[in-house]
Amino acid sequence: MKPVIFGLSGLELTSDERSFFKEADAAGYILFARNIEGRAQMRALTDSLRELHGNNDLPILIDQEGGRVVRMKPPVWPDFPAGGSFDALYDVSPMAAIEAARVNAEALALTLDEVGVTVKCLPVLDVLVPETHAAIGDRALGDNPMKVAALGRAIIDGLARGGVVGCVKHMPGQGRAAIDSHYDLPHVSASAKELEQDLEPFRKLSDAPMGMTGHIMFDAWDKELCSTMSPKIIHDVIRSQIGFDGLLMSDDLDMKALSGDVSDRAAGCVEAGCDIALNCWGRMDEMIRIANKLPDIGAKAKERIDVAMVDRKQAAPQDELAGLLAKRDTLLTQARDGAGAKLTKAPTGASHGA
Repeated sequence: MKPVIFGLSGLELTSDERSFFKEADAAGYILFARNIEGRAQMRALTDSLRELHGNNDLPILIDQEGGRVVRMKPPVWPDFPAGGSFDALYDVSPMAAIEAARVNAEALALTLDEVGVTVKCLPVLDVLVPETHAAIGDRALGDNPMKVAALGRAIIDGLARGGVVGCVKHMPGQGRAAIDSHYDLPHVSASAKELEQDLEPFRKLSDAPMGMTGHIMFDAWDKELCSTMSPKIIHDVIRSQIGFDGLLMSDDLDMKALSGDVSDRAAGCVEAGCDIALNCWGRMDEMIRIANKLPDIGAKAKERIDVAMVDRKQAAPQDELAGLLAKRDTLLTQARDGAGAKLTKAPTGASHGA
């Protein structure tokens, strides 16, 4: 097995993809809008991946947050709110917000379980600060670490109830990024003391099954390498200070925050301590170079995958979806009644990937 998650090119596997994926034996796959047409098509696609690998617990990921970051869209699938909605409700009623976040996540998970998706790239645990770029914006769960952790825990629990594994992001925190890592490398000059609040939600959820790095440069920890490529940050901060021992994957390696050939990026992040390299775009020439460059997956990384996937719960019946959505909407209405325009307080921006 290679320590990489690959994207796919289209709505079904091509003959070249079948041959390559069988030989490369990737750790998992990630789906985007280009891979999605409808329920039957999507289930057939995910089933073909499981059949190819002979693995019913194959990690098949999607970045289906709600709000502006969605791949499975209405009218085929329900509309889901962004994280900022639960942030707003928390200021009116913390308990209602926690329950709304949980049932929303469970409903989301049921829609994913139905089509064979097993891992969801959520919750976003980045703590908002005044300079937070709109790339995070209303995807975040708030500006208070305790609030972010409480809502994040509810999301992880809700996903698990729906039979889906959650993946916390973007470790060790992307809230202080003032530019978008999809296009450039954010540089954070905050002190280690100031960064304690960024770490806190990840500490509270250090038992999460999976986590994703952010491509961010932190002067306080490593003045030469960004988080994804930094052994110091991965080992000293993510593994030690945060205490995270789950499966750690990179953010998308095609993002312009990183430089060099994508195969070198993949090898670099694994060498630095990431368990898995994430390559989203399904370009065959890139995937071949990555597979040739990467070593076989390490024993500890394979163990972390197995632990994360084996712990998946049996999802609730699909007929519970409507009730979960109705409960969420009732709770969110309290925020509109109690806080009015506060629901729109978080900055917004263009839709992005993982």
